[in-house]
Amino acid sequence: MARLLNLITDIDGVSVGNATDLRLGSGVTAIVFDEPATASAVVLGGAPGGRDTALLDPSMTVGAVDAFVLSGGSAFGLDAAGGVQAGLREAGRGFPVGDLKVPIVPQAILMDLLNGGDKDWGLQSPYRDMGYQAFKTSAKGPFTLGSVGAGAGATTATVKGGLGSASGETSTGLRIGAIVAVNALGSATVGEGPHFWSAPFEQGREFGGLGLPAPISQADIRMRLKGMNTIATTIGAIVTDAELTKQEAHRLAIMAHDGFARALLPAHLPFDGDTVFAASTGRRPRPDLPAFFELCHLATMVMARAIARGVFEATALPVAGAQQAWRDRYPGDRYPDRASSSKQSA
Repeated sequence: MARLLNLITDIDGVSVGNATDLRLGSGVTAIVFDEPATASAVVLGGAPGGRDTALLDPSMTVGAVDAFVLSGGSAFGLDAAGGVQAGLREAGRGFPVGDLKVPIVPQAILMDLLNGGDKDWGLQSPYRDMGYQAFKTSAKGPFTLGSVGAGAGATTATVKGGLGSASGETSTGLRIGAIVAVNALGSATVGEGPHFWSAPFEQGREFGGLGLPAPISQADIRMRLKGMNTIATTIGAIVTDAELTKQEAHRLAIMAHDGFARALLPAHLPFDGDTVFAASTGRRPRPDLPAFFELCHLATMVMARAIARGVFEATALPVAGAQQAWRDRYPGDRYPDRASSSKQSA
């Protein structure tokens, strides 16, 4: 198998494309499958926005999807799935309905309308076109993290949010990857310092290698929020190459939400719309029960790591009064290994 890039594209049959408009302060991310993927989802935030999420319930009929979409723009951003759907239809993809094909493209959106970007777009929102662009640029291999795609305008309680990804491999060779747009009402960092709540799960120095503050028993665990009147939302997807049922994909999404709870404090608030999609490409054999347990375990860890990477790699929006990025707030030679993935080409 190919070397791991520590991205969701480590899963065979998965492509990612981003459309970014920094003047708008927003963007779209498309996760596209080579073939329909068994899928489910779990919504735990109190203020979600989504498209075709109900069909992902394990009791519903349609069992596979062609793509997932993550987008900024709040409810306006729901236009983005239409753009991805148009690209898939153009490519002859979709669920057969008589002589027609209907691409299945569930979507989740986050609230980035108040981040200082120019949202005066006129009659029609730009998100449908951005969705089409994200689909057309989707590719396998490396892609940029941070202030791109759905993470372009994301913020958190303390520093700029962004698009993150991470991957892992089980002891039996099954792969699992996460992608997430971090726009939390809470914080990914501990107190007012540079340390990430995800630190215990870090691989190498993927988000700075700082560990947790010492002594951890004295860590500042007071609640930090970016505003009581601000709707937030962290949205993402977890994908494995193991063959799973729709019910098992649903469980994987639940376990990935555990990654939210380990990487963000607090998570799943009434004004968060926290949503996780889960999918199986089925390129590898069906796991036995111990192997599935290990996949569930990794789902938690790779999502927690992806969240920290999204914040770590973010850059501030080029607008007046924009929220500082982690790298702006904690500059200097203390963090020499940061930002390897931020140098990857889109």
